[in-house]
Amino acid sequence: MPDPVPATPLLDLVRQHARLRHYSLRTEEAYVRWVRSFVQFHRMRHPAEMSRPEVEAFLTWLAVEREVAPATHRQALSALLFLYQKVLGQSLPWMTEIGRPRGERRLPVVFSLAEVQAVLVELDARPQGLAHAPLGLIGRLLYGTGMRLLEGLRLRVKDVDFDRRALVVREGKGFKDRVVMLPAVLEQALHEQLARAHAVWLDDRAAGLAGVHLPAALARKYPRAAQSWAWHWVFPHAEPAEDPRLAGTWRRHHVLDSSFQRGFKVALEASGVAKAASPHTLRHSFATHLLQSGYDIRTVQELLGHADVSTTMIYTHVLRLGGGAVRSPLDNLAAAPPAAAPSSSPFGSSSSSPSSPPSPPVATAFLPPSRHPRPPRAREPLPAYRSSLLPCAAPPSCRFPATPNCTAAAISAS
Repeated sequence: MPDPVPATPLLDLVRQHARLRHYSLRTEEAYVRWVRSFVQFHRMRHPAEMSRPEVEAFLTWLAVEREVAPATHRQALSALLFLYQKVLGQSLPWMTEIGRPRGERRLPVVFSLAEVQAVLVELDARPQGLAHAPLGLIGRLLYGTGMRLLEGLRLRVKDVDFDRRALVVREGKGFKDRVVMLPAVLEQALHEQLARAHAVWLDDRAAGLAGVHLPAALARKYPRAAQSWAWHWVFPHAEPAEDPRLAGTWRRHHVLDSSFQRGFKVALEASGVAKAASPHTLRHSFATHLLQSGYDIRTVQELLGHADVSTTMIYTHVLRLGGGAVRSPLDNLAAAPPAAAPSSSPFGSSSSSPSSPPSPPVATAFLPPSRHPRPPRAREPLPAYRSSLLPCAAPPSCRFPATPNCTAAAISAS
């Protein structure tokens, strides 16, 4: 019998267990969304009343009817396993038997240098939809440092080090910190951006806002840190927003990733670059162009924040030319000199003058026997023994001494 349905609403339980394990806000929202879809698919039945057939039916519907990608399929399966194992506390044997779909490893989309320049120019030309954060500066920061989109948007004032020309990426993928370079050409633009962000910070202090979001328990440990300038965003949002994890509290958020994605899409179409690209393509281009410049793959791995070098190795495949740098025979044919005109003589002679008209070709199959070009005959070698020792029964007209190949000699010898 299944466990009794808990009194706490199901989605709130999912959120509590996700926060108990320090999952990110994006993971929490994704799991809640998949659990809600699962319950709605089965006409609002509680998951504690369902088992393996219902889970497989939902996953089959996603794969067959919705035709979701393997990554989306795996995410839905992970959410359901989290629901049954962690939230409902059910360790059933069928959970380990559900296979995960195999993902397809695809090559990343990479811009050339000219394409990067074209896209960045269009980002500069976009209307200032982000009042306190120019799109061109964000795009150049992503390409110049290799940061992910959210890593760049979550940059704080205290993590910009102009003296060392370094940027500290906090809580990257996997909650890991790393240090990346600060491009020298962006120093002046970043100083101007910090001046705009400082004006926003002064307005927030005058309005009495709660400040920015702080990770973990720093807000309780340092009560005034959220209102300090050091913890403020480099790219603040134009308007305050409600804290998603603390209802009724309004804070200053950073620029939303969806806002930059919309601007990037418009700039990509205006640039004429015919590639299915996204802001993450700037990160792929950063890694590829570093490898093309001669930097070793370990350095690129540290700058990207990859845990395993095999993840960074994907960019070495992008460096190769089409077909593994194999030269097509069609290119060799186009570079070859033109073939000489066929000769009118059957022997390839060029004795006729260029001004004389070419004579029609002669078919050698219809020439008399004396005119057929034949290779020289190979004469049979003389025998290494005297013919008197082995009489030959050949007729007197035989001009050559008897040989072991003669039929009569073979009969005589036998």
